[in-house]
Amino acid sequence: MTTGPNRNAENVITVHIDQGLEELVPGFLENRRGDVQILETALEQNNLAQIRIIGHRLKGDGGGYGFDAISMVGAALEQAAAREDRDAIRRHTAELDEFLARVTVVYRR
Repeated sequence: MTTGPNRNAENVITVHIDQGLEELVPGFLENRRGDVQILETALEQNNLAQIRIIGHRLKGDGGGYGFDAISMVGAALEQAAAREDRDAIRRHTAELDEFLARVTVVYRR
């Protein structure tokens, strides 16, 4: 089981993942935490192209690992960057950060 930094039971988001991904998921989630930092920096630097690329990658990779919420945020980030909607980028980046803080992974056997 992988737990995000916020272990408050009422805030936990439980995601059930295939046991075959157990070795990969912790690194995947850690890399997404790094993406939050990159997104914040890219927004400060007005690098919308980088935000679109990260959003596109999140959209594709999230579901492959069983994290549909990450895919949805990625799609929203990609679209917000295309529209140059900085407020939406901030909201979706915060949404990703919050998800990562609350997610708990349960591996299906």
